[in-house]
Amino acid sequence: MIILKDIVLRRGAKVLLDGASCVINPGEKVGLVGRNGAGKSSLFRLLDGQLHEDRGDFQVPAQWRMAQVAQDMPETGESATRFVVEGDTRLTAAQQAVAEAEASGDGERMAHAYMLLQDAGAHDASARAQSLILGLGFRLDELERPVNSFSGGWRMRLQLARALMCPSDLLLLDEPTNHLDLDALVWLEAWLKRYEGTLLVISHDREFLDAVTTVTLHIERAQLTRYGGNYSRFEEMRAEQMAQQQAAFTRQQEKMAHLQRFIDRFKAKATKAKQAQSRVKALERMEKIAPVLADAEFSFEFAEPANLPNPMLALREVDFGYPGATEALPPVTIVRRVTRSVQAGQRIGILGANGQGKSTVVKTIARALAPLAGVITEGKGLNIGYFAQQELDVLRPDEHPLQHMIRLAKDCAAQGRLSGQDTREQDLRNFLGGFNFTGDQVMQAVGSMSGGEKARLVLCMLVWQRPNLLLLDEPTNHLDLATREALSVALNEFEGTVMLVSHDRALLRAVCDEFWLVSRGGIEPFDGDLDDYQRYLLDVARQAREMQRQENREASGSSADAGGVPSGTPDNAPRGAEQRRLEAQRRQQMADKLRPMKKELAQVEQRMAALGTEKESLEAALSGTLTPDDIAQAGRRLKAVTDEIEVCEMRWLELSEAIEQAAQG
Repeated sequence: MIILKDIVLRRGAKVLLDGASCVINPGEKVGLVGRNGAGKSSLFRLLDGQLHEDRGDFQVPAQWRMAQVAQDMPETGESATRFVVEGDTRLTAAQQAVAEAEASGDGERMAHAYMLLQDAGAHDASARAQSLILGLGFRLDELERPVNSFSGGWRMRLQLARALMCPSDLLLLDEPTNHLDLDALVWLEAWLKRYEGTLLVISHDREFLDAVTTVTLHIERAQLTRYGGNYSRFEEMRAEQMAQQQAAFTRQQEKMAHLQRFIDRFKAKATKAKQAQSRVKALERMEKIAPVLADAEFSFEFAEPANLPNPMLALREVDFGYPGATEALPPVTIVRRVTRSVQAGQRIGILGANGQGKSTVVKTIARALAPLAGVITEGKGLNIGYFAQQELDVLRPDEHPLQHMIRLAKDCAAQGRLSGQDTREQDLRNFLGGFNFTGDQVMQAVGSMSGGEKARLVLCMLVWQRPNLLLLDEPTNHLDLATREALSVALNEFEGTVMLVSHDRALLRAVCDEFWLVSRGGIEPFDGDLDDYQRYLLDVARQAREMQRQENREASGSSADAGGVPSGTPDNAPRGAEQRRLEAQRRQQMADKLRPMKKELAQVEQRMAALGTEKESLEAALSGTLTPDDIAQAGRRLKAVTDEIEVCEMRWLELSEAIEQAAQG
């Protein structure tokens, strides 16, 4: 077990732990939680030996093997598979032993070394590594790609796969979900549930903690408090504990006030002096209960948009993708022929497996990419607030928050995008203060800030612009739980439209009331909630594994036939049953594919009927006697209805054709 007893840990002048104690038992899965800067990562550095305690006793079993995700960005031309295989330290040591034994020429030593190599799982190391890589969202054609050909986020996924590859008794994971999509996150949860060692994980994703952990370790005011249960249970127990402490503090304060009143009243009277003195001693001996000093919760709100165009956006036959890098290279289309509209007040969660085009869709709507085909029609007065995954990278590290706000105000003024904001320096300082940038922090270089502070600055700049359409692509990376909760509250109170890509399921559940699924080169409504989507991801992964196994079996069967195995041998007997099973599976897949299209087709037909009725009423009204204002209003509405009927008819034709083709295929 891991034992910390009266630990004092400092980083510079700051005391992170002061007399902290706790015990972590073998096999426990522990969530380490606390505010940004509380000392969570420093505690990890203590566990892995990079830091040493300033005082107290600290013990980790000497025989325990430790694994954790390296924080450096790997720069190597090795293939992804080779890089992850090398994370298996036991296998690497066995391979080194074999090399040394062969060099020595000692037959007995060589035999022992080869046994070690076999025990280390050399025969299936590449398969195990590739299973981890694919689980974390890579494609089959990327398994042999050089590591340095991937972007930073994907390299960090490879570092995570490398850590999971390492045999360990203690696994330390510091924010493992930051670079993961929802499908990879679901896979990681399942993997960690099967992990048999002791797990310590730092995360600000409450649903991830609830799914994986069974113990919560809370760092607050330089103390460690252990709670049995996952994060939700921790919140319940801590709230109850704080309520009990506050009640006990209140009772003690009343008792102390009563004793003090007796002392003040009778200390001068000789007949009561003895009793008064005993009260003084009782007051001095009393062990004081600390008041509940809850951390000030961070909160903010979006200002009311200056206007709300409706619809916000209309997409017609839009292709999303990337332009060709050169004239010789054609554009790359990822999502095709999308015809949809975005209405004022909608809360849309954008779902989809990694690589399907979620971020590409958001970037195109945000005007960061141009559509490759089709038309995007924006409502008059549309003001987009865009939070990109890479937004933190475009902050200027040598400038402070106030300089960022001053430059933003000047840019908005030059572009005519101001909508009543105060632009004086003091007003900008006050606005930054609402996002916890106070005092000297306003003048602190952004490059020296934590990831959470940078994300808060980006949010501050976004809110100041008073958008009416929010496009948020993974906004919670680097945000602590309190800031995520504040963002959730602010989005729920926001009067405009939200389109959200996130792996934070708690945020998606709290904010979104409908979902779009980006899949197989298109966008369609997702019929279900996040639990349904999680099951959908697991089903897709299971079907992919079954198809891969079937391909392997067929390849093995072809090889056997080529080698002269008679077609009537027992090896071929099960194929009829297997074929029926595959046909049933394909029928189920077809039904699953058709179901959302049929549902949308019914919705489109229902909408067309309602629009047809409204059109008839408007035409009848226009043929009667109306005032000029009423005629103008009815005419505008009739045009809008006619345009929407045309869009619905186009979508009806597309769906009917798609259903027919799918049924025939």
